[in-house]
Amino acid sequence: MLQKLKKHSDKGFTLIELMIVIAIIGILAAIAIPNFISYRKRGYYAAANSDAKNAYTAAQAYFTDYAGAAVSKALLEAYGYKSTSSVALATPGVGQTNLSIITTHGSANDRSYWVDSAGGITNN
Repeated sequence: MLQKLKKHSDKGFTLIELMIVIAIIGILAAIAIPNFISYRKRGYYAAANSDAKNAYTAAQAYFTDYAGAAVSKALLEAYGYKSTSSVALATPGVGQTNLSIITTHGSANDRSYWVDSAGGITNN
């Protein structure tokens, strides 16, 4: 009976080896997660910036037909503007010379993009 137990060879990892692997995975996760969050946030900023450019292009197309008229999100959509999900668009400026378009992504609302009547985009 004892000989049968002695023949059984030990296979597998020791507790120390498993703890070291878990520690390495934890360190890698601690490095990767903040980078991943930063990448996502930059993607949200890019989406809001792109929507601002697209809204300006649609506004210019609208102004070729109705120079000086007021613009709204519904009119911009009729002239080709397609909003990205979670991006809010506001048009506080009225008319072609006083155009103002503001876009903000819902998941990264610490930065907004503002387009003026000349097409310049600034973030704040």
